[in-house]
Amino acid sequence: WFSFFMSIFWIGVASFGMVDWATIVGDTCGIPPQVMGLTFLAAGTSVPDLLSSVVVAQQGKGDMAVSSSIGSNIFDVLVGLPVPWLAYNLIKGKHVSVGAKSLKLSILILLGMLAAVILTIKFSNWSLTHELGYIMLVLYFLFVMQDLLRDEELICTGGCF
Repeated sequence: WFSFFMSIFWIGVASFGMVDWATIVGDTCGIPPQVMGLTFLAAGTSVPDLLSSVVVAQQGKGDMAVSSSIGSNIFDVLVGLPVPWLAYNLIKGKHVSVGAKSLKLSILILLGMLAAVILTIKFSNWSLTHELGYIMLVLYFLFVMQDLLRDEELICTGGCF
């Protein structure tokens, strides 16, 4: 148990440092925090999932590779976010306010992206092809672009980025 909780502790320390370092690098290079979080931090935290998915896919277990990547995101949303919020609520006795001006629109865009991904895979006959990979990259860049363009702090007032 001690090792388990110490590993959780060190993951927290490393995560805190990673966010601070990404902010410092972004400030140094003139990259807004939103861009650093949406691209570099998101990609960096997905590398372990990528590596494990590649290993099991090479072993012929493609369903496990896909399930792993989807399962980790589901876990993040259903456990990784609510457990700290619940702990904060129990310790402080206050509710955690999630402030987002366009949460409904963000959820609709997320559902639209999910539908686009499923339809794209369906139209490629449920096969992972080079074309499907390129389409997924285009969908990702479209998602990043619309998210950054919807960010009020990044709207050009004297220059973006």
